[in-house]
Amino acid sequence: MYANGQLIFADLHFKDHHEHQVPIQIYYGREHSDIGYVEQYSEGFIKVNNVFYNRMQFTFVSRPGY
Repeated sequence: MYANGQLIFADLHFKDHHEHQVPIQIYYGREHSDIGYVEQYSEGFIKVNNVFYNRMQFTFVSRPGY
């Protein structure tokens, strides 16, 4: 189980969130960008709310219970 606010970054983290429909929050620097469910993930991008986010530019945080 992931803790609320836990940083996620590995493929396994995104796979777990996708399979179990655990929401994630996305930040660009310290600024909130989006929140939603992982639709797709790859080595370079995470798709949330029909938008692709670059894994090198954004920070992803687990939000179970949101």
